[in-house]
Amino acid sequence: MNHIALYRKYRPKTFEEVIGQEHITKTLQNQIVNNQIGHAYLFTGSRGTGKTSIAKIFAKAVNCLDNVGGSACGKCENCLRLEQENDINIIEIDAASNNKVDDIRQIREKVKFMPVGAKYKVYIIDEVHMLSDSAFNALLKTLEEPPSYVVFVLATTEVHKLPQTILSRCIRFDFRLVGTDALVKHLAKVFDKEGIKYDEESLKIIASAGEGSVRDTLSIADSIAAYCQGEISKEKTLSVLGTTDHELVINFFDKIQEKDVGQILAMIDNMEKEGKNLAVFAKDLSKHSRNLLVCKSCKNANEILNLTDDLFEIYQSQAEKFVEKDLIRYMQVFSSAESELRYTLSVRLLLETTCLTAMLGLDVKKN
Repeated sequence: MNHIALYRKYRPKTFEEVIGQEHITKTLQNQIVNNQIGHAYLFTGSRGTGKTSIAKIFAKAVNCLDNVGGSACGKCENCLRLEQENDINIIEIDAASNNKVDDIRQIREKVKFMPVGAKYKVYIIDEVHMLSDSAFNALLKTLEEPPSYVVFVLATTEVHKLPQTILSRCIRFDFRLVGTDALVKHLAKVFDKEGIKYDEESLKIIASAGEGSVRDTLSIADSIAAYCQGEISKEKTLSVLGTTDHELVINFFDKIQEKDVGQILAMIDNMEKEGKNLAVFAKDLSKHSRNLLVCKSCKNANEILNLTDDLFEIYQSQAEKFVEKDLIRYMQVFSSAESELRYTLSVRLLLETTCLTAMLGLDVKKN
């Protein structure tokens, strides 16, 4: 039996299964209940936050014959038929590969035809910012006066590239990055259903690596589950991701605070011998600088960081040793070095130079 990727297997099929976007799902449900469905919607936000999934859920819900609180019942004739991937009433278009004016003209011709056995024809145009200028102009004509049975859902990760004329004709929904807590709970449910053993620390590491994207988080989880063969541990998770252990970064920052050049060089040498990804380490240093800055400057720091109580206490204690302007400088220096480290011929030398520059507050000018 072919393996189905976790992000596909656990793609939400109802509004209730969507995580982290309650401000959007609730509004759409209310519109359906009150029969106030718009003719054009704009879904914008980072990748993997549920734009296309919610568009499909919405397309089924507006066509449901007996919706329950704005959600599709999943049992009526329309719901059962719309479960088919090739239903003619839900049309998905990838604007990245169908971005010419002729592609949009075809839509203008097809919207004239009534839906078959459904209430609405729903056009989902993904990556809509990829359309050409002439294609946008052609789409505008359709958006201005669409037939009453047509609904457009435009999805994009780059809303700033859309013409104002298109924006003004759509009901806009901004998708948020999903919080670590919600991702951890979702991962736990997925692993429980898959019969995969795990520890809480691993869940937090995976969720953090997903950076707010549900799809990225599940893709990372998939690769780690395959490597760990049914039992995920913190050590194996860190090994797969190349991410640095909290303890190593904390110790490294202690040496930065102490300005211990010898130990800094020794620790980098040891990491290289262990085969650690030094570019990833630079990213972890930048992130740790930011975390310490949050600890030092925010009253609700752990609501932002979402660390275990023990680890948060260690972070708070370490943050007290630094001044804010130094932490800001570390963030800048390490984040700048991250991309350079991927392409330099001497990764170790550049990382050593970067760490010493940050630690000693040097101003190294580039030629």
